Amino acid sequence: MIQTEIPTLQSLQTEVSHLREELHLRDQLVQQLSQELFRLVKGNANFIPPAEVSERHQSQMQLLREQLQDVEEQVKFYQEQINTRDQEIYQLRQSAQELTDRSRMLEQVVQELPSIYRQKFAERMAPVREKVAQLQRENRQLHSELQSISYRLAVRNRNITRIDLPNFRRPRVGSIPTFGHV
Repeated sequence: MIQTEIPTLQSLQTEVSHLREELHLRDQLVQQLSQELFRLVKGNANFIPPAEVSERHQSQMQLLREQLQDVEEQVKFYQEQINTRDQEIYQLRQSAQELTDRSRMLEQVVQELPSIYRQKFAERMAPVREKVAQLQRENRQLHSELQSISYRLAVRNRNITRIDLPNFRRPRVGSIPTFGHV
């Protein structure tokens, strides 16, 4: 969006400078005409032109006044255009500044996002880790209970299904067995 506005801004500035040049040139022409008229009027203060010359000068003066009025209208028109363009330029600069500020803010937010996501993830994982730790404790407790029960069952089953093994005599103390019959 900014890229399309920059050529428009440049063309506006070019057009404004061109209009100012034209305005300056017309101002110079008006100044020259005024000086020439002043010189003619001042130099010939006592001179009363003949009626036909006077009418010719009056028609030229009327023509010059009309031209001057046209130039003044053009100057006014160009001045309004310059003011309008200046306002547009000001608004475009304000808009560009706002967009630049917003871009910087968004860039900062994007840079902060990983740490924010890590923090939020850690906050969400805390209850999960606590639940996992609790389940592991319960699992260990149940495992130890299972081992205890298994041991008790094994002892109980051994007592119930005791195999009768032959009872060998115990040798007397001091007698050594001999293999004499072998």
